[in-house]
Amino acid sequence: MNRPRRPLLSRSRAAHACDVCRRRKIRCDGGQPCATCLSSNQECNYGAEAGPKGKSDLILDGVLRMERHLEEMSAIITSNVGMLGHRVLTDPAISPEVTHSHDIAERSSHHQSQSTTANDTQGVHNAVLSGLHTSTTESVLDWPHFDIFPSIRQNYIPIFQLEKSRSSLRTMTSTSVPYLRADEVQQVVEAFQSSINFFYPTMLKDKLLAVQHLVLSGNLDDSVSSCISLLVMALGCASQVVSLLFNAEALTPESLEYQLSQRRLAEIYFDGVLKRLYTTQLEISTESTQCLFFVALYFAYLQRPLQAWSYINTTAARCRLLLSYGSSNSPDENECLRRIFWSCYILESDYLAEFAALPESGIASIESTIPLPGQYNTHTITNRFTPATPLSPPSLLPLTIPRSEDEELSSLYFLACISMRRLLNRVHDMLYAATTGVSPSPSRFPTVVSELSHQLDEWRDLLPEPFKFSLDTEPTQTQHGGFLRQRYLTCRSVIYRPYLTWVLENWNSGASWENGGVSQEILSKCEICLQACILHIQNLRGYVHTIMIDMWICSMSMTGGMLILTASCRIPGLRDQVSEELLTLGSHLRGLFQQWSRVPGENDASRSPSVAQSLRMIGEIEDFIRQEYQARSDSREMTRNY
Repeated sequence: MNRPRRPLLSRSRAAHACDVCRRRKIRCDGGQPCATCLSSNQECNYGAEAGPKGKSDLILDGVLRMERHLEEMSAIITSNVGMLGHRVLTDPAISPEVTHSHDIAERSSHHQSQSTTANDTQGVHNAVLSGLHTSTTESVLDWPHFDIFPSIRQNYIPIFQLEKSRSSLRTMTSTSVPYLRADEVQQVVEAFQSSINFFYPTMLKDKLLAVQHLVLSGNLDDSVSSCISLLVMALGCASQVVSLLFNAEALTPESLEYQLSQRRLAEIYFDGVLKRLYTTQLEISTESTQCLFFVALYFAYLQRPLQAWSYINTTAARCRLLLSYGSSNSPDENECLRRIFWSCYILESDYLAEFAALPESGIASIESTIPLPGQYNTHTITNRFTPATPLSPPSLLPLTIPRSEDEELSSLYFLACISMRRLLNRVHDMLYAATTGVSPSPSRFPTVVSELSHQLDEWRDLLPEPFKFSLDTEPTQTQHGGFLRQRYLTCRSVIYRPYLTWVLENWNSGASWENGGVSQEILSKCEICLQACILHIQNLRGYVHTIMIDMWICSMSMTGGMLILTASCRIPGLRDQVSEELLTLGSHLRGLFQQWSRVPGENDASRSPSVAQSLRMIGEIEDFIRQEYQARSDSREMTRNY
């Protein structure tokens, strides 16, 4: 990873940028002198070409290719609407006469969405998830296909209302921090290192060593350093709680006791954080920003999405402020801030995917100007720590790779998550933006769907070997590869959903299955969407990243997938695409979510009410699916008897 840091985007750039433009991370026209140097009256010099490309450079090149293609697509959509309006599918069933009821011309004229920024004038387009997009789980629930299942809506309470009404987190009366032996502290820090600092590698190994020493010394005061030390311990203990659930259908009594003790420790350490949090709020520094980010992650672990989003938003504002005055920071501080920036970008977008009306922090509007992760010493090159206690979970450190590779793989994993989130934002914006998305227009979405699918497959092809996955239910080499497969399948189903929604809207309005009104090609595209939904559910496992950070988001996504599959199984021509695999999916999800919802605590006050609502809905959907297939079975039996 000893390579120069480069900006994420460099569109229409010269083959070799001058030193000034490279240092300022702006576009260079390749002139001698270039336009930038000429306008600022600076000496224009060109240094040596970059060295051979490593794995990170290959991934970066792939991201740049994806961005270039997406920019071209955006230009086509916004500048050539008139031409696209006449480009229709070759299938006669899809024509301008059978389009969505929205006025396409009015939507198309709105070619600049609210997320457009001044960067667009320079040819740079940020991967922004538009507010009020139409791809949330609550948007799916509004489909008319669920009118036949009134109980789902009658008992439904909006997610925001449920989460807003939750009781606040109360602090404990005791202020003491528990004493742990040196090996126990090391074990907790190792758990943090292999989970949080692998998913979001923002903390230097030297800082982790300092945390370990500070905790062992017991000299914890109200400083930001003490606050971040307590957060590392809280998140490390929480990681141990979650690690026990990896591929475990049921825990032994010893494991349950160990889980309870680690959960209690996490609560005590986080209580110490809450009592010191005012110092973090008052101080403007890289360390305080990192502290706020870890608070957001702990609220994500507690399955409190509004609190997690609130701290992500605050952290993002701090990042923007400190990066704006980056010359006053050390290189390590700037790299830490950039990594926190990208972590906030991922997490904020994840929450916006389900809370479409949340105010945005603005980091997405400048993401193309922030360099991707560079060199940063996050992992120590040592042998893995062997836990001293037999109750320690065997899956505490999930990767089965030498520690010397952890730092590079962590950066590559982080980069893969960043590029996937950017692609997901493009998908949501280009297909489902409230005013400019092309999803309702069959004259426009096929071209966009095809290109987005190509970009998705390029992303998968570029993954390093430890993160490779197959498009089935075969186990992956590492659980991180399994998590990335879930991201891939989510994106794939959302990309192909416009075909499915078109069929669902038009199957009983002239598009007859018997007379060939819907071609096999269109059905095959629907099948891609449905199979992605099914595989997404079947491949859900107790990945630490999923349970620790994405549990709430996952419950919403899975509920939306079950709703889509339910609507499809009632439509002739789509039933064969989902078959009776549906009958096992609900019980699979309920078994996992019932176990994971108890991670923050056993009492009802500790559990997310919106996750509980998702569990109820999945149970109802499962009953509806069984009724549908039972009715089909009875109909076939009557036909045979007749």
